[in-house]
Amino acid sequence: MKPDPTSLDRLHDLVLPPAVAWWPPATGWYILLGLLALAGGWLAWRRWQHRRADAYRRAALRELAGPRDATAVAELLRRTALAVVPRPVVAGMTGRTWTDWLAAQCPEAMPDHVRSQLYTGVYGRPSADQDLAMLRAYAACWIARHRLVSADDRRPD
Repeated sequence: MKPDPTSLDRLHDLVLPPAVAWWPPATGWYILLGLLALAGGWLAWRRWQHRRADAYRRAALRELAGPRDATAVAELLRRTALAVVPRPVVAGMTGRTWTDWLAAQCPEAMPDHVRSQLYTGVYGRPSADQDLAMLRAYAACWIARHRLVSADDRRPD
């Protein structure tokens, strides 16, 4: 007798295909990984450039802890300005022109006490009771936050 071809005894379990391997990835993943590496390299390069460009700020802030009088703080501010502004622009400024220029470059307003210390205190002898806390605080703010504003960037009043 011949076996019946439709018999349930002849049925077998379903055979599943092998699992898809996760390695090696498809070409798109290599492209994405390459783009991410390029973006990471570009961001690291920009960060390094920014850090190198602000090295004068870090050096000036470290040096700000040392001055004991208004003359030394004013000298430090001028040297800091000379690091980023052409010498002919900054070197010729004195008195009110210098303090007005400093005030224009910083987002924080310059207190009158600081303005008078930078304007008149630089040329006199340092007094023993000279209050440098406000001057140092403004100098630290100016060094850390100044942005150069040229005459072309200013809006007409």
